[in-house]
Amino acid sequence: MDIQLYLDRINYKSQVSVSREVLFDLQAAHLLSVPFENLDIHYKNKIRLDIASIYKKIVINRRGGFCYELNGLFYHLLKRLGFDVQMISGRVHSKDGFYGEEYDHLAIVAKVDGKKYLVDVGFGKFSYSPLEIAPDVDLSDEFGLFRFDKAHDDYLRINLVENGNLIPQYLFSLKEREFLEFKGMCEFHQTSQKSHFTHKKVVSIVTRNGRKTLSNNQIKITDGGTEKITEFEEELFELKLREHFNLEIKGDC
Repeated sequence: MDIQLYLDRINYKSQVSVSREVLFDLQAAHLLSVPFENLDIHYKNKIRLDIASIYKKIVINRRGGFCYELNGLFYHLLKRLGFDVQMISGRVHSKDGFYGEEYDHLAIVAKVDGKKYLVDVGFGKFSYSPLEIAPDVDLSDEFGLFRFDKAHDDYLRINLVENGNLIPQYLFSLKEREFLEFKGMCEFHQTSQKSHFTHKKVVSIVTRNGRKTLSNNQIKITDGGTEKITEFEEELFELKLREHFNLEIKGDC
């Protein structure tokens, strides 16, 4: 992994140090530069938990990825820069009120100046900045209000707070995990009809004033307080992908 090329890929121009400020700036730079996307799943390009191939995809080929790729690679960048980080397993909350299996989501915990932060550049629409892991405290973020609370057993839960209501995002424990422990669920999310990743193509990125999200037949652009949704024939997806994300995906079949 060429650290400088990775920093160039995310347009990070400042001095690097092991500090809260740099951690926050790196996450913001990553979110603004690297899209969340599941396109390889739909173009039958197998995603493997191999840092060299993920680095080539994201840094050299200027693609995006989903949690195992984005947070997996970002973890290795932070570690190489000297940060005290660990991979953790998240169980994502679903619309029916249940939580996914262990290793459903890969996220990062970073320890800086004696405080622990949840770092996540691979959950799509989530927080803009790392979130200090302090249960039952409202945490103000550019993308909303968040709160950790204690769930069952040794799990914590991260919630979005809207109108005083807690909207669960995912459960996690602080147990450190190894990258290859996520292999089974990475395969599941690429192949199972029970995974929402197999149901439609999605590519989404944070912008300076909002977010841009492309799916099978729709482009949604939020800019400040405005939101514009444009629908199109699904046959035009590749055209829209090039137009809005400057991406072209080729499949194995």
